[in-house]
Amino acid sequence: MSALEQLFARLIDALESGRILDVTMGLHWTMITARVGNDVQAGLAATMPSIGHHHRDWPDVRRPGRLGEMDARELAALTSSPSPVERSIGLATINALLPRTPGRWGDLNAEEVIAEAGAGKTVVMVGHFPFAGRLRQRVGALHVLELDPRGDDLPAARTPETIPQADVLALTSVTLLNHTLPELLALRRPGALTLLLGPSTPLSPILYDWGVDILSGSVVTHPDAVRAGLSQGAGFRQLHKMGVRLVTMYRG
Repeated sequence: MSALEQLFARLIDALESGRILDVTMGLHWTMITARVGNDVQAGLAATMPSIGHHHRDWPDVRRPGRLGEMDARELAALTSSPSPVERSIGLATINALLPRTPGRWGDLNAEEVIAEAGAGKTVVMVGHFPFAGRLRQRVGALHVLELDPRGDDLPAARTPETIPQADVLALTSVTLLNHTLPELLALRRPGALTLLLGPSTPLSPILYDWGVDILSGSVVTHPDAVRAGLSQGAGFRQLHKMGVRLVTMYRG
């Protein structure tokens, strides 16, 4: 079992028992809604793009229209699917059913966390976040690695030489969906402060065992409004206003 498979297995083992109420896949975001006891909980994950042409012989989602009939843990196990689209469903399920720990959540967004930790230091960010331009003015040095580079971004091919320079390493949680997280973590130099950030981030202390120090993710506070928005193509800034809370969890 690979390191990533071990991580997903531990996250799935930690899930609360729940019944899937709804699976919604939007243009940008996927949301799973579940009933856990007397509560309704929802989790988000980025909708990963399909690979290849849609007329190929195998589907992106193998059981469309019947996903709600699946056991919640079976749905969460789609994080290991060869289909990127199904991996989005799996991670959103994990985020819907992870135990809630509101006492550990702080209302501090990732930009502020990185700016504070990176003052006078070298920050490497994997994934171009909207705040990258502002952040560059607030830290000692900022290197942004991106599959689709823009502006001052570095191409992903520069990853092996760039990540070891980081005093602060900020990784998009999309690395869980494209299965690159373990190899990126392996490039860190000892002592580098490591963050996993983005709405797809599982808010679970289990990730601390993999060397992540800070988790910056999202909590859906108004599932009905968010479902309506993402099903009609809303981006995250729009979903945030509809009912998503940005929170940060620290190790310890």
